[in-house]
Amino acid sequence: MTLVVNDLTVARGGVPVLAGLSFEVSEGCALVLRGPNGIGKTTLLRTLAGLQPAHAGQVQFPEETGAYASHADGIKAQLTVLENLAFWGEVHGNDVPDAVFEAFDLVDLRDRLAGTLSAGQKRRLGLARLGVIGRKVLFLDEPTVSLDGFSVKMFARWLREDHLARGGVAVIATHIDLGLEAPELDLTPYKARVDLAGGSDEAFL
Repeated sequence: MTLVVNDLTVARGGVPVLAGLSFEVSEGCALVLRGPNGIGKTTLLRTLAGLQPAHAGQVQFPEETGAYASHADGIKAQLTVLENLAFWGEVHGNDVPDAVFEAFDLVDLRDRLAGTLSAGQKRRLGLARLGVIGRKVLFLDEPTVSLDGFSVKMFARWLREDHLARGGVAVIATHIDLGLEAPELDLTPYKARVDLAGGSDEAFL
């Protein structure tokens, strides 16, 4: 289970934003993406996950093993915490393991309507989906938004001791230290050169 990226160029609105990216992330490993706002971290993650086509280059990992998680929690307010997780489990043909409720501090919230949760609790529920869907290659876009320090450590522990320990792979865009023993990739050197003919991607920022 290895993610292989070869000479990748990604584009936003048809305009290249990052170019010449090549890297590998092996089974049980994570890669942390760094770079200023607007550099193209989200565009890269969406391209890696197959949600948009690459402008050039190749992305390789086993089919039907990837999942992209953005800032959106992806939960239904009118369903309980348990019902939300059961929904995602059914979509992917999986049961909801009891360990997920403990890993994301949802044990006492399992029968609460998702619409009544705080922002941080909703974020934990959104992240708990990752423990239900069973995908091995995770592309995570600022996963700890709205989380307090305790919850950040809890998520990092799940990522390290559950997902990666079971042979998973993770590519994570984040501005904070998750405490993972993972290499970092600064995207700044891969910023695509400005189109000298006058093209611009300002409309897509």
